Amino acid sequence: MARGDQLARQWRIIQTLIISRFGKSVSELAADLQCHTRTVYRDLEALQTAGFPVYTERAGGKSLWCLLDSAKHSIPIPFRLPELMALYFSRGMMGVLKDTVFYDSLVSLFEKIKSTLPAEYIDYLGQVEKSLTVRSNPHTRYGQLQSIIDKVGEAAIRKKFIQIDYYAMSRKKKARRKVAPYKIWFFDGTFYLIGYCGLRRDIRIFAMDRIQNLELLDETFEIPENFNVDEFMKSSFGVFQGRPVLVRIRFEADIAEYIRERIWHETQKIEVQGDGSIIFEAEVAGTEEIKYWILKWGAKASVLAPRSLREDIRREAEAMLKCYADL
Repeated sequence: MARGDQLARQWRIIQTLIISRFGKSVSELAADLQCHTRTVYRDLEALQTAGFPVYTERAGGKSLWCLLDSAKHSIPIPFRLPELMALYFSRGMMGVLKDTVFYDSLVSLFEKIKSTLPAEYIDYLGQVEKSLTVRSNPHTRYGQLQSIIDKVGEAAIRKKFIQIDYYAMSRKKKARRKVAPYKIWFFDGTFYLIGYCGLRRDIRIFAMDRIQNLELLDETFEIPENFNVDEFMKSSFGVFQGRPVLVRIRFEADIAEYIRERIWHETQKIEVQGDGSIIFEAEVAGTEEIKYWILKWGAKASVLAPRSLREDIRREAEAMLKCYADL
């Protein structure tokens, strides 16, 4: 029997006794759990050993198992073991957010949950933790941005305009902007602010690590009813916005499976060719981001359309060749 099944079943016994007014017999518990009565006896003994205040009493000519009334209000909300494992796993995934309120709150939540569990469960979860690991991608050090993230979050919740000094990487210059913060968006290791920019008179995306100063204003805003962040970001291959462009890319047979096993874009279509290669097609917002995605596959990927993207890739490849030829 899997140990996870045993612990999950014991949680169900505890919850059954919590809601039971007069207690339950072993045969009733066995019927609820769809297991043998001997299994229930072992589980009840394990719960007593773990410190749960379960006991038996005679009523109506049969033995009933009960939980002390004083304990019913102190037993924690139950978590299934897969849920607790997911918490462990998500804590690892949230490692990229260290030094932010999000990561600190998740760690705090998990420690509170652990404090309510019997020692036996904690030991088991310790083994779970050793068997799971998550490797974080390159990410920003957010400790120094904690104040900015907190203020943007507060402004978004209260629907207050903010005034920021923002460094635009493309223009290599800083500009002051009045922004209505619609959403905080986390993508590929970076926090972004999606909101209406008064300077550009349009909805824009701002990388929070490029916000150099931020002031919370008294003026309020309302998010347009027709604004949907998923629709807004739908065509983007990452973060960049731009006019929709249909791209077609041929991937060689030896890497085709790597492409097919993931969803790279919501609009993607894949055509399998006779030689095992594939044609990847998607309608994306501009070609700047997908260009670098294509380049990482080297000579195994070739652009079929649009011609402008094919030329961009060719020029990039020629520049790379020149760099190495000069060595």
